[in-house]
Amino acid sequence: MQRGKYNRRIVLQRREAGRAPSGQPVNAWVDVARPWARVRGENGKEFIAADRETAESDVSLRIRYRTDVTAAWRVIYRGQPCDIKAVLPDEVRRQHVDLVVAVGASKG
Repeated sequence: MQRGKYNRRIVLQRREAGRAPSGQPVNAWVDVARPWARVRGENGKEFIAADRETAESDVSLRIRYRTDVTAAWRVIYRGQPCDIKAVLPDEVRRQHVDLVVAVGASKG
């Protein structure tokens, strides 16, 4: 594995149930890990959503192999939350996991 290629720090987050000080149940994003990532590809598109033009790009981020990441998690990339669209592990050599993330259109 080429260490110098992993040059972007990202944050992996998952939702966890908790309670607000008022006692109300809340779901909050919680940091799970801060791995180094390699940006492997990027493509973009523009579309109309809610009567306004919106831009979204899909980015493939490669991280070291781990088994706990799911598409229900999200990634903080370049300071903004990004939905994980696909988790593609290297099942043969178990060296990396590719995360396809949507930049610019997070669900929250």
